[in-house]
Amino acid sequence: MPSIYHLSSNNTLSVKQLQDALHQIINKHESLHTSLIYDSNKNILMQRVLIQQGINHDMFTITESTYETQKQLNAIIENEKYNPQLFDLAQGLVFRCHIIYYEQISSNHILSDKDILIFNFHHAFFDYPSMNIFLHDLDQAYKTDAVIEQQMSMTGASMFWLDTLYDYHLDQSLSLPYDRHRLMNDHRTNRAPSISFDFGQDLSHQFLTYASSNNIKHKHLALATYFIFLFKLTNGEKDLCIAMNMNNRYRDELKSMIGLFENIIPLRCQLDPHWSFQYLLDYVREMTTNSMKYSYFPLQHILNQHPSVSQPAYLDISFEFLSSMIRTDNKRIMIGDSQLSSIPITMNINDNEITNKYDFSLLIQHDLNLNEFLCTINASLDLFNVETIDKISQRFRSILKQSFTSVNDQTNKSIYGISLTLPDERLLMQSLNNTQVSIPSPVTCIHHEFVCQVMKHSQKLAVELDEQSLTYAELLHYVQVLSLHLINKYVIVPGEIICQCVERSLSMVIGIMAIEMSGGVYCPLSSRDPQYHVHALIQRTESRLVLVH
Repeated sequence: MPSIYHLSSNNTLSVKQLQDALHQIINKHESLHTSLIYDSNKNILMQRVLIQQGINHDMFTITESTYETQKQLNAIIENEKYNPQLFDLAQGLVFRCHIIYYEQISSNHILSDKDILIFNFHHAFFDYPSMNIFLHDLDQAYKTDAVIEQQMSMTGASMFWLDTLYDYHLDQSLSLPYDRHRLMNDHRTNRAPSISFDFGQDLSHQFLTYASSNNIKHKHLALATYFIFLFKLTNGEKDLCIAMNMNNRYRDELKSMIGLFENIIPLRCQLDPHWSFQYLLDYVREMTTNSMKYSYFPLQHILNQHPSVSQPAYLDISFEFLSSMIRTDNKRIMIGDSQLSSIPITMNINDNEITNKYDFSLLIQHDLNLNEFLCTINASLDLFNVETIDKISQRFRSILKQSFTSVNDQTNKSIYGISLTLPDERLLMQSLNNTQVSIPSPVTCIHHEFVCQVMKHSQKLAVELDEQSLTYAELLHYVQVLSLHLINKYVIVPGEIICQCVERSLSMVIGIMAIEMSGGVYCPLSSRDPQYHVHALIQRTESRLVLVH
């Protein structure tokens, strides 16, 4: 992670004083004197903070070189960006400083405005917020500085995560709409297309208004919406657990420390489909706030609490929320009395396809400059087709619009009432349900037409399934017996809705025709649907009778 600077005109910088200042920073921040060693016996990476006596000026390097042309300078910068051999993790060499003099190395060890200064950190020990801390400390240490670091208790965090994941099926993946499944020995390619869409001004404004009026953080609101989406996408899975990326700098004692404080924590949401969106929002806020308190507990420690599970399924699905402002390319920093300007660098990234360790991930970015939101969905090509991922992104956008476009109508609406169906799909279903046909006879009821067919072809096959079959006469007999039973025992009145929950069989056809012949209205139910969905449909139709087999 190189950052490149040059001095402003008529400014100078002492290399000796810079070296002393950097040495102070190395001593101050443990992450900058930490080694990373692979333990082959335990098959794990081990971090070791080097003790104070082991820290010396060799813990970081100041490399000096020269350039005369822009081409030479670009080659040096490219090497800093992509050469992994510049660091030695086993020895704790995770930071380096590279001074590139113009034409020749300064004999008096003073930098001028044509010289280039590069600070380069290994990404395993340095995150994005660390840079501002580093620059602040460098400025102070160039003059003189001191530091205090703090430790955090792990006992309470360990108990919290044990309780959070208690009785959760860690090895059971969420049933997303996969196009194919991965076998245990299949290789992960980590290839994932990236599909993005912006909220737009209207939806962004409605999202912000909802968050403001309910006094809730944008991250919590986005997360609650994501849980609803996963609930619908998994066909009603109520116990949801996902991974969330954390930068872990919400604690005051961490805001002034350099290091890679990012962590992954499990977020478990045990929702009730009958909850309103507002109730779920309060639940997610409390759950996330409690989890944040212990987000410093390393993921490896959480995994070690469940040794029987080699790869928890929640690590396959992730959520991340980022807020950022556009950085200006000519950002200036101060070291002592000298001013330096940053030099922008570019990275070669394919926008259409990325490398992603998750099977399914959602990233929502809040652009603080425009005050708008961008949503990005990444899904593994090992499991999904590109067309499926695009359709999933359309469904999430639909969920967002349903949740925030008509806030007054949606706030108290039950979660199960939110639909994944897209507008074009809704139109298609309406056209398929438009079954009105003109029959060239005075007969207008299905069962009347059925009786006419019986009179014409009584011994012909009316229905057949596998090895079973019924003639028109046999089918009419069973239909009449059941319809008379419904009328006499249950006093069915014309137009009354009668539900039937029967698998594909001859009995299903008998039940349909008997409901019609008794004057009722047929409503199908499926035993494969979630129980709450079946109950909701029965309540909505106000049916007092359900036929089962």
